[in-house]
Amino acid sequence: MDKLNKNALRAGAVSATTALMLLVSSPAFANTVDDGSDPGPGLSVIETLGLFLGIPVLAFLVIAGLVTMTDKSRKPQA
Repeated sequence: MDKLNKNALRAGAVSATTALMLLVSSPAFANTVDDGSDPGPGLSVIETLGLFLGIPVLAFLVIAGLVTMTDKSRKPQA
C-alpha cells in the first residue's frame, strides 16, 4: 500500500470510531422526564446573555485590570 492509501484508511478508521462513539454516547430517551426531576423555569434572553456573555467578559476585564495594575516591569516616568 502506498502512503496515500494508508492515510485514507487511517482517516476512515478515525472517522468511523468517532461517529460510533458519538452514537453510543447519545442520550437515550432524552425527551422523557426522570422521576424527581424538577427542571424549573427557563432563562430569558437577557438572563442568558448576562450569564454566558456578561459574566465572562466582566471576569476577563477584572483579571486584565488586576494584571495591568500590578505590573512591575514598567519604569516610572520622571
